[in-house]
Amino acid sequence: MNRRRFIKMSTATALTIAASTMDGLPGGAGLFRKARAETAVGKATGSMGAKETTSVCEMCFWRCPIVAKVTDGRLTKIEGNPKSPVNGTRVCARGNSGVQLLYDPDRIKYPMKRVGARGEGKWAKISWDEALGEIAHNMETVKKKYGPHALAYFDHGASAENLREIFMATGTENYTSEPAFFQCVGPAALAYLETLGYIATGTRQYNDMAHAKAILLVGSHIGENVHVSHVREFIEGLSQGAKLVVVDPRLSMAAGKATIHLPIRPGTDNALLLAWINYVIQNNLYNKAFVANTCEGFDRLKEEVKGYSLEWAAKICDLKPDGMKAAIELLAKASPNVNIHPGRHATWYGKGDVGRHQLYAILSALFGAVGVPGGLYFPTSVKVGHVECVEQKSKQVAPIEKSLKDIYPYSAMFGTPTADVIKAMVTGKPYPIKLLGVNGVNIMQTIPDPYETMKAIKNLDFIFCEEIMAGETAIWSDIILPEAVYLERYDGVYAYEGLTPYITVRQPVLPPMYEAKSPYWIAANLAKRLKVEGFPYKDDKAYVDDQLAAADLSIDKLNREGGLVTLKGNPYREGKDLKIGTDSGKIKLAVEAFADEDLDAIPKFEPTPAPPKGYTRLIYGRSPVHTFTRTMNNLWLNHEVPENFLWLNDTVAGKLGIKNDETVRLENQDGKRSTPIKVLVTPGIRPDAVYMAHGFGSQSPLLTRAYGKGAADGFLMTNTIADPFMGATSKRTNFVKIVKGDTVLDIPEIVPLPEEIPRAGRQVQAG
Repeated sequence: MNRRRFIKMSTATALTIAASTMDGLPGGAGLFRKARAETAVGKATGSMGAKETTSVCEMCFWRCPIVAKVTDGRLTKIEGNPKSPVNGTRVCARGNSGVQLLYDPDRIKYPMKRVGARGEGKWAKISWDEALGEIAHNMETVKKKYGPHALAYFDHGASAENLREIFMATGTENYTSEPAFFQCVGPAALAYLETLGYIATGTRQYNDMAHAKAILLVGSHIGENVHVSHVREFIEGLSQGAKLVVVDPRLSMAAGKATIHLPIRPGTDNALLLAWINYVIQNNLYNKAFVANTCEGFDRLKEEVKGYSLEWAAKICDLKPDGMKAAIELLAKASPNVNIHPGRHATWYGKGDVGRHQLYAILSALFGAVGVPGGLYFPTSVKVGHVECVEQKSKQVAPIEKSLKDIYPYSAMFGTPTADVIKAMVTGKPYPIKLLGVNGVNIMQTIPDPYETMKAIKNLDFIFCEEIMAGETAIWSDIILPEAVYLERYDGVYAYEGLTPYITVRQPVLPPMYEAKSPYWIAANLAKRLKVEGFPYKDDKAYVDDQLAAADLSIDKLNREGGLVTLKGNPYREGKDLKIGTDSGKIKLAVEAFADEDLDAIPKFEPTPAPPKGYTRLIYGRSPVHTFTRTMNNLWLNHEVPENFLWLNDTVAGKLGIKNDETVRLENQDGKRSTPIKVLVTPGIRPDAVYMAHGFGSQSPLLTRAYGKGAADGFLMTNTIADPFMGATSKRTNFVKIVKGDTVLDIPEIVPLPEEIPRAGRQVQAG
C-alpha cells in the first residue's frame, strides 16, 4: 500500500475501521453510549455531526495540538487543531493512528500480578486496591530494610511526573527522566547550557529553520523523525531557497535534499567541526562585531584550533577537502541567518558527545547566528503555574555517604545516570537498589545492554510498571498498572515557548476504557497508602485548572477559545536586548567550568575507535511512521511498516554475496545475535557502517502484532562508553558481523583506516 492510498484509507474509512475494531470489546455498544453521555467537553458541530474535542497528541513527545472527533461515542478521526501555529490542521501518520492506540486489543486493561517467572509473561488479574496495596507494602518494606536509596524510578513522558514526585518524597536520589537525558539529549543540553546560557535543544528545539538562508545538519534525520512542526519549518526554509549541508554517513531523507552531502566516516564529526572553526577564524569568515560584543574566549579558541586544517580533517573523515571547504563557505555566506542545527539525540560515542554539541554552539556564535531570524532563537517565557503535587520540603534526598550523582561532575543537574543505577542493582555498590518503578519507557529497548538490565531485575525484590502496552519491561514486572491513554485523561498544561508561543491542554476525548486510570489518580491513591502528603486536588481537572489560573485561564475558558491561545513571542534579540544567560553574560567559546572539572574547556579531537577487523559499526535512526517501540503494535502503523531493514552498502553486499531483501542476522563483538532482519542493499550508506531503524524486534509476546518483527538494535548494544561529563551512555560503539544461514561473515574493509584512528581494543599510538 502506498502513502496516498494509506492516507485516503485512514481518512475515508476511519469510522468503519473503528466500528469494526470495537465490536468485540467488553461492554459493547452500551459502553460507548455511556462514554458519549459522560463526555463533558466538545461540540456537536464538526463534520458529519461529530463531537469535536481539542487535546494534545502523545503518539510521540512532540505533542502537537489536535482535534479529536467522536461520533456515537466512538473516536473516529484525529486532526490537527486549526488554531495551532505549529502544526495547524496537520497530524502525521502516528497522530492519525491514535484512534488505533485507544482501541488496541492488546492494551493493558486491568491491574495484573505476575504468577510465573519474571519475563515469562504469566499474569493474574487483580483489583486496584490489591495492586496499589502491594506496591506500597513493597516500597515501605524495601525502604525500611535497605534505606530510601534502595528505591529507583525510571520514567519518560507526560504521564510520569506525578509518580516521580512520590519517589522523590521517599528520600531516594534514584529518579531520572531516563531516555530524554542519559540515553538521548543530555550531552547536547549540557553543552548549550554552559556555552549559550540556555538549553537550545530538547523537546522543542529553538532553531529557526523556516527563516534560514543555510542549514547544517549533522546526523539529524529531519523528515524521518516526522515531528510535524519541525518538518514544516525545515520544508519552509528549503522552499524559500535555504541551502542545506548534511553531514551523515548515510543518504538520509534530509541528505537527499542537500545542496552538499558529506558522507563522513562515523565517529569523526568533531574533526570536521574543529577544522571548520579553524577555517572560519583563519579566513575571517566570522562575525567580528558579534564575537567582540557577545562572546568571550575567542583568542583562546583561535589558539586551540589552529592545528586542525581541512586537509588533516579530510584524511580523518574520509572526505574531499574541496567539498568540506565548499560547505563551510556556503554556511558562512549565509551568516548570520544560518542554522547550525543542534540536533536532539546526542549519545553517540560517549567521549566527545558534549564536545560535538559545544562545537555546534561555537560555530553558531562565530556566525552571529544567535537571536536572529534563521539562527538559534530565544524561548519566550509563558506564564503558567507550576503546581507541585507534593510539597518541595517533602522531597529531600536522604543523607548518603556515597552518591551515584557524584560519579560525574554534571549528572546531578539531570538526575541519576541510568547505567549506574543498573550497575548498583547488579553489584549492590555503592548501595543496594532493590525496588524499581517504571513509567512510559521500555527499559529493555532503550537502555543499552538489556542483558545487564535483565540481570539487574533478577536482583530486585520488587519491580512494577505503569503502562498502556505490555512491552518487554512490562513482562519483567511484578505488578502492571493500566494507564489511561492520552485521549482518556487530563495532563499538565502545555506552554510552547517557540516563535509563536501558545497555551493548550490535554483533556479527555472519552472516559477511560476497561479499568485504566489517569496518572494523577494512580499517584494520588498510591500516595495515600504511603502516607505521602500531597495531591490536594479532587481530580486531575482541578489540578490542570490551578496551573492555568496563573495565565488567567481555565479549561472551560480555553475550550471557548478553541482549546488553544497564542501569545506574542520575543524570539529575536540584538544589542541591549541580547542578554546571555551565562554567569558572565557572554557566550563562552571556552567553558572554564569544564576545565575546573578536569575536562576540556574547548573540545579537542580524540579519535573514536574504529571497528575491529571483520566488523562494521552499527548505527541506527528513526522510522517515519513509528515512535520507537511505542507504536509498533498499532494496527495502521504496523500495516505500513511492520519491520525494519538493514541498510548494507552495495559493494560490501556484492563481496559477501548478499542480495536485496535477503534475510540475515547480526552478531556483535560480544557474540550477541539479533533476530532475523531483511537487507536493503544500497549505495546510500558507507561501507564501514550498517544502519537500522530503532524500536523493532519486540520480544514481548503480549504485543501480538509487533512480536518478533524485525531486529532490535538495543539487543546488540553491549559495549558502552560513559560520557565523562554526565554519565550518559554511548549507543554507537558497537560492531557487528553478518550471519547468513549458519555462516558468520567477516565484513571486508573497503575504505583504508588512517593511522590516526585506532581500532577498538587497540590504544592510540603516542604522537
